[in-house]
Amino acid sequence: MAVLLCALGGAPALPAQAHFLQVIPSTDVAPEGGAVTLDLSFTHPFEGGPVMALDKPQSLTLTQNGTTSDLTARLVQTPTGWGSSLFLAEPGAAVIGVTPEPYWEPVEGKFIQHFTKVIVDSYASGEGWDRLLGLPVEIQPLTRPTGVWAGNLFSGVVLKAGAPLPFAEIEVEFINDGATGEVVVAPNDAFVTQVLKADANGTFSYAMPRAGWWGFAALTEADTPMVAPDGRSVPVEAGGLIWVRATDMSGGA
Repeated sequence: MAVLLCALGGAPALPAQAHFLQVIPSTDVAPEGGAVTLDLSFTHPFEGGPVMALDKPQSLTLTQNGTTSDLTARLVQTPTGWGSSLFLAEPGAAVIGVTPEPYWEPVEGKFIQHFTKVIVDSYASGEGWDRLLGLPVEIQPLTRPTGVWAGNLFSGVVLKAGAPLPFAEIEVEFINDGATGEVVVAPNDAFVTQVLKADANGTFSYAMPRAGWWGFAALTEADTPMVAPDGRSVPVEAGGLIWVRATDMSGGA
C-alpha cells in the first residue's frame, strides 16, 4: 500500500502528536504542608518524548486562600526544562499556574501556548480546589483534582475568557513513564492521545483507568494570530491544561 501511495504521488497521513506542557509537583496532597518541588517540561507524555525546547515561562504563580504569589524568579533551568520549589505553610489548595512562551511548531504551521495549572492540597484540607486563575483558556474542575482514585471520573468545564466554551476539544494523555507500574504499550497510535469533546455548556468527563498523572488539554484558537519566523501571519493554538493524579486503591502510587 505504501508503494502504491508513493506511485500515485501521495503518502499515508501521519497522526498529529499531542504537545503537553507537563507541570508536575512532587505530590498532589501534602498532608502536613511543607516543601513541594515542581518539574516543568514540554513533551509527548504517553510516548515519553521527545522533550522539546522550553523557553523560560512568562509566569509561574501560586494562588492559595485568595492570595497570589509570583514565583517566576524562582524558576531554575534543568536538563529537561525548568524546575522550582515552594513551601506550603498553611492549609488550603495551592493552585499553581504557568503561562509559557508561545512555541513555534513548523510541522503544523502554528504557535502553541498552553496555559497550565495543577493543584496541591496543603494539609489535605479539601478547600479551594476549584479556584480560577483567570487564564485566557482554563479548565475549572468539577471533580476535586486531588485525592483521586484510579478509575474515578474527572469532570471539568472549559472556559475561554471566563465563559464556557461549547464543544471544545479535549486531548487527554497519561505520563507513561512506568512510575506506577509497567510502561503501557499502545496497540496502535489511536490509543496514545484520548480525544473527547465538551458538551454545549463546555462540560466534559473522563474516567482515568490507571494510577499516575493525567493531563487534560482543552484546545481552541486564540483570537489574535502571531507572526511566524518567515513573516507569515499564523494561528495560535491556545490551550487550557490541568494535571490530575490518580492513585491506585491497592496502596500503590
